[in-house]
Amino acid sequence: MKKAITSRADVEKLVNRFYDRVKADDLLGPIFHDVARVNWDKHLPIMYDFWCSILLDEDVYHRNAMIPHLQLHKRYPLQETHFQRWLQLFHETVNTCFEGEKAALAKLRATSIAGVMRTKLGLLQQIQTSHQK
Repeated sequence: MKKAITSRADVEKLVNRFYDRVKADDLLGPIFHDVARVNWDKHLPIMYDFWCSILLDEDVYHRNAMIPHLQLHKRYPLQETHFQRWLQLFHETVNTCFEGEKAALAKLRATSIAGVMRTKLGLLQQIQTSHQK
């Protein structure tokens, strides 16, 4: 049964289910496992704080989310397909587990974040150039 996102426990459920899907994904899993070599015991609590800040207005995330993504992009150039898949998995996870205002906000913010990252990584220019050809 779907419910509203109202607590940190809800955010943790969302993040855990989402990253379980990412880890098992043929496109994204190898990036997280082999390239970024994510330490999940450290990464997940950071993601809980990040999404609690966004969805619950908690003042718990005080990092620059772009820095690790820029560093990763230098080692392994991220492509539009990676962002599309990330968003697809995120939206599907939200839709499977939650409903309501905060669920809609989570999907909106994820889409916005992906757009900002694409811009900062120079991917939007690549997309626009490829559509002009």
